[in-house]
Amino acid sequence: MRRLRERVGTDLLLVPAVSVLTRDDEGQLLLVRHADSGKWGLVGGAIDIDESPEDAAIRETEEETGLRVELTSLIAALGGPTLRVTYPNGDQAAYVSVVYEARKVSGAERPDGDETLEVGWFAPEDLSTIDLGPFARATFEALGWL
Repeated sequence: MRRLRERVGTDLLLVPAVSVLTRDDEGQLLLVRHADSGKWGLVGGAIDIDESPEDAAIRETEEETGLRVELTSLIAALGGPTLRVTYPNGDQAAYVSVVYEARKVSGAERPDGDETLEVGWFAPEDLSTIDLGPFARATFEALGWL
């Protein structure tokens, strides 16, 4: 992504991505506090060249949270104007996100300190009370969870 941004600057890019909704034994969802906005959001990110969405989901979860997960189901493929993001540095992205549900296999929760500042478990019924970022809010709304 950095190489591409060097060429196109902040112009709008269509970005294939994954989002991972990891649940614990009580059904709580794992969210991360994003460093760029300070808001709670989904675990996930862009799919790398020649990477499958499944591999991207597992990689992103481990990078952002310290957890190794097993994907349990494909929930949705989402896109459209509600998944457009303009980052604080001006970069614009229109995401098409493959959304997976997952369960923890191993590891200990920890933020990566770069993209994520905090890791937390939340009950689905509490999603409306959390300071969610616009991407997470749009995803939960599209799934009918908000």
